[in-house]
Amino acid sequence: MSGNKDWIKQTLQHRERDRVPFNFMFTPPIQKMLEKYYDTADIEEELNFPLRIQAPETIKPLYAHPDEFGETLKDEFGVTWTTSEIDRGVPIIPCFQGPDLAAYSFPDPAWEYRFKGIEKWCDKNRENYTIIFVGDLWERAAFMRGLENILSDVITEPGFVEKLLMCLTDYIMETMRILFDRYEFDGIGVSDDYGAQNGMLMSPEAWRHFIKPRLKDIYSFARENGRTIFHHCCGSIKPVITDLIDIGLDILHPIQPEAMDVYELKREFGRDLTFCGGLGTQELIPYSNPDRIREEIKKLKHEMGKGGGYILEPGITVQAGAPLENLIAMIDEAVFRK
Repeated sequence: MSGNKDWIKQTLQHRERDRVPFNFMFTPPIQKMLEKYYDTADIEEELNFPLRIQAPETIKPLYAHPDEFGETLKDEFGVTWTTSEIDRGVPIIPCFQGPDLAAYSFPDPAWEYRFKGIEKWCDKNRENYTIIFVGDLWERAAFMRGLENILSDVITEPGFVEKLLMCLTDYIMETMRILFDRYEFDGIGVSDDYGAQNGMLMSPEAWRHFIKPRLKDIYSFARENGRTIFHHCCGSIKPVITDLIDIGLDILHPIQPEAMDVYELKREFGRDLTFCGGLGTQELIPYSNPDRIREEIKKLKHEMGKGGGYILEPGITVQAGAPLENLIAMIDEAVFRK
């Protein structure tokens, strides 16, 4: 429907509207349950999401069901994952057993299957604000080497870490070149987790050394091509938010309230950044009640939405087990109430 693109544009310009925009991400069981409740085959269209988010195809889909893909599955990079009926599974066998790139060949970012359906998707969603995820950097390195190993490598094998991240940056940059040359869309997405519940996975100094320069290259290329930058990063990352702003970030997602004080983030960084997320998913959505959820959404709209620069969304993808009545209350308050 018309107006959604402008709604997000004005939010990014920190222009307050009479309603706060919203977005939801659901795991397959939750999406199936909601589509049954709303009697629709497309929950995005039914609720008229103002943000529409896509990514290139992969041989290991984000949600790979074991009935279709078997109990385990390798991705393009050679990492073996478990599959799951309810979530994305977990990486169990990295492709690097040691800190050595010599015998490794990276996948080709130009493989045509990656871009199947994107033109049609862009055309379908042209009235909405469209984000295409272009890849992950540190997070992909952690999948490829194993998280404990790559964190150790930061200290003992910094040259390997730098080279791996540079190669992954090249992969992302070529993906962007193809997307920018072929398709009309509004922004890129980067998925890269640096935070745990109570702090960062590495020191801010290490992050600035290994990751920030590569992110700056990615952000800058997107900006040169007229795209905004949406960055998904779970956990507690407050020490580097100023750095992300400095290199050009537009939207930070999903600002988990269990890991950071989202209202404090708004006070400190709200003039320079749009926040997307903030609704609790660890306790509030699965274990609270409809009234409590409505209260928190009203508070988020009032305080986070003040002055624009806020898109309401749960703090992570809504997981299996969330009660239907809580989800209905969440959607009703977020979508249909001012």
